[in-house]
Amino acid sequence: MIDKRCDEANKRERIGDFEVDTIVSRRSKVAISVITDRKSRFTLIQKIESKHKDKMKESIIKSLSKISSDHIKTLTFDNGTENASHSEIAKELNVSTYFCNPYHSWEKGSVENRIGKIRFFLPKKTDFAKISEEELLRIQNILNHRPLKCLNFMTPYEVIKYALRD
Repeated sequence: MIDKRCDEANKRERIGDFEVDTIVSRRSKVAISVITDRKSRFTLIQKIESKHKDKMKESIIKSLSKISSDHIKTLTFDNGTENASHSEIAKELNVSTYFCNPYHSWEKGSVENRIGKIRFFLPKKTDFAKISEEELLRIQNILNHRPLKCLNFMTPYEVIKYALRD
């Protein structure tokens, strides 16, 4: 459970502590996986065919393959059925996984905040099946290149690039 997560992750002291969630479409089975680093707020967005646990697992591993495995420390999930493959993901990525308490989505507030920003571009009635990968990449780039007050007006991209340059 999340209360066992290390202080470094809780205090946003390092890059590599990620929160994971999905956005679902009422219009189709297609969903969007969202992964956000707690410290930098760097966000990875990917369309998945469905909320099935195997599709989510593939999406998480594919998305995080863009980041060196040395820089992936923890993953925090909610209790959705799409996260049932968490132990396989943990083993493959060699990370610790944690879960929010039931109905406590604020315990992974970074990804929830980013989902709110994504909803600006993809409102509730959007059919994700009609959204192209290029459009998702455009949204991801907008979010990752937008200066944030909580980052001293640096962008998530700048923060993660600076931290991973070593």
